[in-house]
Amino acid sequence: MTSPPASTVGGQAVIEGVMMRAPNRWAVAVRRPDGVIEARSDPLPRLSSRSRLARIPFFRGVMVLGESLSLGFRALSWSALKAGGEEEGEELKPHHIAGAMVLALIVFIGFFMLLPLLIARGAERALGESVLLFNVVDGLARVLLFVGYIWAIGRSKDIKRVFEFHGAEHKTIHAYEAGDPLTLDAIQQYSPRHPRCGTNFLLIVILIAIVVFTVVGRPSLFWLVTSRIVLIPVIAGIAYEVLKAAASASWLAFFSKPGIWLQRLTTSQPSADQVEVAVASLLVALDDEERAAVKSRGPVLPGALAYEVGQ
Repeated sequence: MTSPPASTVGGQAVIEGVMMRAPNRWAVAVRRPDGVIEARSDPLPRLSSRSRLARIPFFRGVMVLGESLSLGFRALSWSALKAGGEEEGEELKPHHIAGAMVLALIVFIGFFMLLPLLIARGAERALGESVLLFNVVDGLARVLLFVGYIWAIGRSKDIKRVFEFHGAEHKTIHAYEAGDPLTLDAIQQYSPRHPRCGTNFLLIVILIAIVVFTVVGRPSLFWLVTSRIVLIPVIAGIAYEVLKAAASASWLAFFSKPGIWLQRLTTSQPSADQVEVAVASLLVALDDEERAAVKSRGPVLPGALAYEVGQ
């Protein structure tokens, strides 16, 4: 083992591949139907170097979330084209990405914010009005809907594949950040679960929402619905700071525990060929100096080096 890198990386599973976000670039690698790994990368300096607002606690969480969603949709669009073998396809345009993000936000608000309100109101009608009862049912309904949704989509064969690539992404990041050589044995020894995972973030958002909405109390229906929508950026900003602190301070690690448990549903043990794709994505995301440092650790998975550069 060599010294671990100074910077951390993040990632996301996509269709038959993995997206990686390094300090100055982002990349995505996909296993095409012909078995070849195709990878692409684009420069993307740290958000904090491009915006002063991104350096301010709580504001930065909202901005990071917005950028992560944008990158995620772009990576999914590209991976869908390559994994499907569509040579004449086209990536999503910026306005398509914006539209998809708005639609995703509307679905999130409707399913995880407003539906629990209806369930809580139904509980009040059945058991009598109570601010405590309302907020407890509202919070529990939100958590159960989220976990149930994750469990339900995990029954799909295609999503199971995505969850395996999710595990490959996490294992590769573990090995990279630990300073290990990127061999199959070194990577596969790690857990497929990671404390900085987006699953953790979403669950922390939902748990913090319970606290925030309990403080809001039980206003009229109009203000109740409005608070659920208006306070989303506030909750996201708090959740980001909690996740960031929990990943760097051992005494706060318990905040990541629920998300780690939930990752038993969103990650699976990857195969060797899936790990190869994750490593290829990481290598393409790193700059020349960082890539040389990785290779100086020892051997790198040969299959991960045999990728084609795409556009």
